[in-house]
Amino acid sequence: MENIILTDDNEYNLKLFTEMLHEDASSLVNRALEEFFVAQQKRMVEKDIENENAMTNLSYDEFWDDLDI
Repeated sequence: MENIILTDDNEYNLKLFTEMLHEDASSLVNRALEEFFVAQQKRMVEKDIENENAMTNLSYDEFWDDLDI
C-alpha cells in the first residue's frame, strides 16, 4: 500500500478526534473508510437501478402497442 497524504484540515481533525474519542488514528480512519465504502456502494446500486429503469421504462401505450395477444 502506498503512503496516504492527508490535507492539513484532515490531519488536524484526525488528531482532534483521536483525543476527543480516546481512539487511535487507525481505528478512526478505518471506521470512516468503512462508512465511505458503504455509502459509495449504496450510491452505485441506486445509480444502476436508475439506469436500468431508464432503459426499460416504457409508457403504458408503448408496452401494449408492441404486444401481440
